Amino acid sequence: MSGGAGGAGGALPGAPYPGPVTFPVVGMVGGGQLARMTHEAGIPLGIRFRLLSDGPQDSAAQVVNDVVVGDYRDLDTLRRFAQGCDVITFDHEHVPTEHLRTLEADGIPVRPGPDALVHAQDKGVMRARLGELGIPAPRNRIVSGPEDVAAFAREGAPEGGDGFPVVLKTVRGGYDGKGVWIVRGADDPNAAEPFKAGVAVLAEEKVDFARELAANVVRSPHGQAVAYPVVESIQVEGVCDTVIAPAPGLSEEAAVHAQQLALRIAHELGVVGHLAVELFETRDGRVLVNELAMRPHNSGHWTQDGAVTSQFANHVRAVLDLPLGDPRCRARWTVMANVLGGDYPDMYSAYLHCMARDPQLKIHMYGKGVKPGRKVGHVNVYGDDLADLRERAAHAAGYLRGTITK
Repeated sequence: MSGGAGGAGGALPGAPYPGPVTFPVVGMVGGGQLARMTHEAGIPLGIRFRLLSDGPQDSAAQVVNDVVVGDYRDLDTLRRFAQGCDVITFDHEHVPTEHLRTLEADGIPVRPGPDALVHAQDKGVMRARLGELGIPAPRNRIVSGPEDVAAFAREGAPEGGDGFPVVLKTVRGGYDGKGVWIVRGADDPNAAEPFKAGVAVLAEEKVDFARELAANVVRSPHGQAVAYPVVESIQVEGVCDTVIAPAPGLSEEAAVHAQQLALRIAHELGVVGHLAVELFETRDGRVLVNELAMRPHNSGHWTQDGAVTSQFANHVRAVLDLPLGDPRCRARWTVMANVLGGDYPDMYSAYLHCMARDPQLKIHMYGKGVKPGRKVGHVNVYGDDLADLRERAAHAAGYLRGTITK
């Protein structure tokens, strides 16, 4: 099934583009907000997009002209979708690895490729490979049940301790706090919960970190790479709430170390496109790798307004092997705040207040229905006064959600 929500130059949804067009077609698997914003970044470049979406009302399906509605887990659907695309990329990491190998065998460039993407799909594979490379990370291993969790805890316990708490993660599929359990003792019910579904489970030490950071880099097929300033990511109940660019109080030495770490990971894993490396900054000054994402990432949304070239524009350039753009900041500080759904569904009516109160505010909405706790947009502000920027971003996000009323 093919269809769309609009068209260029009056073309019908799914119809061929008028006139001779030599610009490439990027096939984007996944119809969420990352696909929507990546498509937006490609428009000034004249890049055409073809979207494989779960449904016609998905965030990106509302704005992309050429939309195929289908299941990305079905190989035949993927192969039909890929015909006519010059390159395939993603707004999530869930496409089966073996399907991507088939597309490559069909002669279709897949970026990032399956050999790289599996490290973002499978936390066990990722941890094993980073260990081989000597990349600093929390102590970890695959566990088989509650007794094995207790044994893992004891292995890292100080003298006289039991080693808890421990973090359990499903090896595949978890995000935004989903598929993650904190186990605080051997009799904690969470020690058994992850194993009920019969999936592989990774145990990790619970790191006593001072804050969370993210290093975002982009790498092209011919090896060019750029690194954005390292940011601080503030989480609330497992979901990113605020991102500050660059991370306040981070020394130049530590920032360069984190950037070099991310660039090395991108090189060693053969990543093409955007790579987000989520990091823990520990209280004793170490930096540990927490998670990897091989696509545009929430910690890089600030770049839409705060960087010379956004993460989305550079991802498009990378998958097409174009020269990469300047990742530097436009202002001293940029603050991004996520807009989450609450009990107030009419966010549009809040625009009057937000825009009148702060004409420099940048609002980015995803065209998604409002549900409590769901990411439906974000706001960006930039300038020289960090405290002022944080207040303005938090106020706008709260007013749009309905938790602030004046």
